Amino acid sequence: MKNPEHKKMLIGLTSGNGYGFQPGAWRMPGVDPKSYTSYDARVRHAQAAERGKFQFIFLPDGPFADHSSLLETEAPNFNLDVMMTLAAVARETKYIGLVATGSTTFNAPYTLAKQFKALDIMSHGRAGWNAITSTSNEVAAIYGQTIPSSKDRYGRAHEVIPLVQAFWGSWGKQAWVHNQQTGHFARHEKISTVNYNGEYVNARGTLYIPPSPQGQPIVFHAGGSPNAHELAGRFANVVIGAAFTIEDGIQQRNAFREAAVKYGRDPDEIKFIAGMMTTIVKDRRTALDRRINLMGHLIPQRVAYLQQMLGIRLDGNNLNEPLFQAQLEAARPSPYDPRSSNALKIAKQGWSLKDIIAHGIIDYHPAIVGPGIEAADHMQSWFEAGACDGFWISPDVLDDGIDAFVDKVVPILQERGLFHRDYEGTTLREHIGVPEQYGIDPRV
Repeated sequence: MKNPEHKKMLIGLTSGNGYGFQPGAWRMPGVDPKSYTSYDARVRHAQAAERGKFQFIFLPDGPFADHSSLLETEAPNFNLDVMMTLAAVARETKYIGLVATGSTTFNAPYTLAKQFKALDIMSHGRAGWNAITSTSNEVAAIYGQTIPSSKDRYGRAHEVIPLVQAFWGSWGKQAWVHNQQTGHFARHEKISTVNYNGEYVNARGTLYIPPSPQGQPIVFHAGGSPNAHELAGRFANVVIGAAFTIEDGIQQRNAFREAAVKYGRDPDEIKFIAGMMTTIVKDRRTALDRRINLMGHLIPQRVAYLQQMLGIRLDGNNLNEPLFQAQLEAARPSPYDPRSSNALKIAKQGWSLKDIIAHGIIDYHPAIVGPGIEAADHMQSWFEAGACDGFWISPDVLDDGIDAFVDKVVPILQERGLFHRDYEGTTLREHIGVPEQYGIDPRV
């Protein structure tokens, strides 16, 4: 089936601790156990995604709160430092967009403005800022603070983002002359001073960084609450989303688009990107075995969680047996967990208890565990239903999981007319299809 509107989906890669997004990825045969501190590994992963023409890589971030017991068996989830990582990647890639998370709650606006615009210069216009609020008191404690209320966190974010953008625009587009013959370096009249006095943040000064080829970085946001709708609707061009069903995706995407319209923007200026966890191998059985090998040590606790999802007792000693008919008839998907209906659906297919869990029914995004065509079918159905504008991919193991997606999924999407065959430009703004903007958007 061809895509009737010739609209193309966006694809991003999540990059975290250097190993992958299934527990146990760091122990996978062939994976360097020291990848946690390897910038070379981050570069390899970004280059693999660029080979697949992904529009961007996305780095979540947040201080690793004190869970020292978890460190007994698993690495922290995040990069050592997102900006250092993307600086390394920027020098070794040419096209792929570079998106990092930077909290508006604990960072100074000037610091955010300087770091992200410098990355934009270094990457020749490929930077994106995932502007989020922090939510954990454990994270706040690192900064010697407590988490503000939701009202205050988002109130501050609504001031920080335009202040950062004001700094980005303070060095005018025509300010830099750098004429060696005349000795004229810059037009002073084209450089402005930001003077902002808000309820949450204050700043006065100038950011002495000229525009990049895309002008300034693009704003992303991650979240799904009404507060997130407002913030993203006002400022963001891309939402890093989480949805478990097509219906949920449609509802969320529409909410963000309606919020954009509320602020005088075209709804197509905001893209909703749904998450997807992947284990792409030749067939379902091989994929399930790979997952079991990766997270086998966690199966007992996941059986306990599956009990809550389905509201029935499960026997952890019968991992290799399917659920009894009586269990299936008694099961009721938890109304508090949107993954529960899919878990029951998988269970009713007759898989063993261990295999049900290996299907990724407790993953924090829909999981594709099988051949590439299953991932392509999932992506096509969501995309054509209007549940998303694209996907951000979290492979089980980065070292071979990105290549598996690039080799086994991307060609199918391209053949179906759903994904581009090459980059149409060199900047993230061109990849995403974002209107020009320098400084603050005058509409908002």
